[in-house]
Amino acid sequence: MVMSPELDRITVLRDTAGAVGHIARICFKTGPPRFTGVELEWTVHDAADPARPVDRERLRRALGRHSPATIGGTSPAEPLPGGGSVTVEPGGQVEISTPPRSSVAALIAATEADIAGLTAVLDAAGLVLGHTGIDPWRAPRPVVETPRYQAMRCVFDRRGPAGRTMMYSTAGLQVCLDAGEPERLAERWAAVHAVGPPLLAAFATADRHAGRRTGWASARMAAWLAIDPPRTRPVWSPARPDRDPIAAWTEYVLAAPLLCLRDDGPDWTPPAGVTFADWLAGALPRPPTTDDLEYHVSTLFPPVRPRGYLEVRYLDAQPGREWTLPVAVLAALFTDPGTTRTALTVAAPVADRWHAAARYGLADRPLAEAAAALFDLALAALPRLELPAGRHEETSRGIRRRRAAAERGYR
Repeated sequence: MVMSPELDRITVLRDTAGAVGHIARICFKTGPPRFTGVELEWTVHDAADPARPVDRERLRRALGRHSPATIGGTSPAEPLPGGGSVTVEPGGQVEISTPPRSSVAALIAATEADIAGLTAVLDAAGLVLGHTGIDPWRAPRPVVETPRYQAMRCVFDRRGPAGRTMMYSTAGLQVCLDAGEPERLAERWAAVHAVGPPLLAAFATADRHAGRRTGWASARMAAWLAIDPPRTRPVWSPARPDRDPIAAWTEYVLAAPLLCLRDDGPDWTPPAGVTFADWLAGALPRPPTTDDLEYHVSTLFPPVRPRGYLEVRYLDAQPGREWTLPVAVLAALFTDPGTTRTALTVAAPVADRWHAAARYGLADRPLAEAAAALFDLALAALPRLELPAGRHEETSRGIRRRRAAAERGYR
C-alpha cells in the first residue's frame, strides 16, 4: 500500500533509521536542474524617518489583503501580482517568495511584478523597503511575537545578543537551485558551498547597524555565525570535501539541539541541549514524528540548506534592482557541469573563509581574487541563461562592475 503524504507526515519515528530515510526523501530531490527561485527580504522603514519604529499594526494595515496570518489572522493572504507570497519576520522585515521558474528571465519578471506590488502598498502607507542586509538605523526590537519566535529568542539568548540581532534586524537574499542529477549532486553541493565566502564578500551590504559602523562588511552574517554553531555552521567543509551530502546533512540534523518544541500552550521553549537524536532515544515524554522532524529541519539555518532543492542563504539583501545580479551569477555558475566544476576549483582555496568574508569583504585579497574569477566565469556562462537582450546587457554591466570592485580589492 502506498501511504498518502498526509499519513506519512504523522508517522511516529521509533529509531534513527526511520529519521535517516525521511531526511533523504524530503531534503534531496534529484533530477535534471530546471528551476531557479528567489526569496527577498527587507527591513521596512517610515519614509519620512527611517529610524522610527514600525509596529505590527501599521504593517498589517499597509499589507492589507496580502498580510500573512502571523500579523493578520483574518487576512486572505492573497499573492502578489507575480504570484509571490508575503511573510513578515520577527523584527517586521517583509519577505516575498516567488514560485520558482524554469527560466531566470521569467523569474526576474515575476519577482519584479511582486516587488512593484509590494512597494505600492507600502508607499501608500508611508513605508519604504530598506537597502541593506541589516537595519542601519534601529536597534533590534521585536515586532511579531509567536510561540516559535519566543522560543527562538529564549534559546538564542543563552548564547548572547546575536540571536536578537539576527531575528529583529537582518535581511537576506536567498537563491534556490535544483539539487541536480544524482551523479552531479555531490559536486553541486560542494560548489554551492565553496563559492559562498567570495560571493558573500562581493555582495556584502551590512556594514552599518543601529546608527553606527560595525567593523564588519556583513554584520548580518556575523550575527548568523555567532548564534548557535550546531544550527548555523556550514554543512559542507573543505576539510572533508568528499563527504556524502545526504550523510553529512543527516548527521547535522540529528546532532542539532531543538529550537522549538511545539505544544498547545504558548511556551515552545525546549529543554536546553536536547538534540533530535536525543529525542529519538527517548529524552522527551513522547516519541517524535516525521512532522516533528520536518519542523526541526525548518529551525536549522546553515549557509546552504537542502529543502529538496538547495537553498542558498549566505547573501545580504541588495539595494534596489541589484538583487538580480547574485541571482544571475549563481544561475550562470550552475548552468552546466563544466562551469560548476570550474567554479568549485576556483573557490576551493577560500571555501572555509566565512568569517573573513563577513569581516573584511573584498578587502580580503584571496576572497577578492576568487570573486573576480567567479564573475569572469559567470560572464562567460551568462548567454546560456537566454535573458532578453536588454536584460542581458544590464546584467552583464552589473557583473562587470562587481568584478571591477573585486579587482580593486586585490590591487
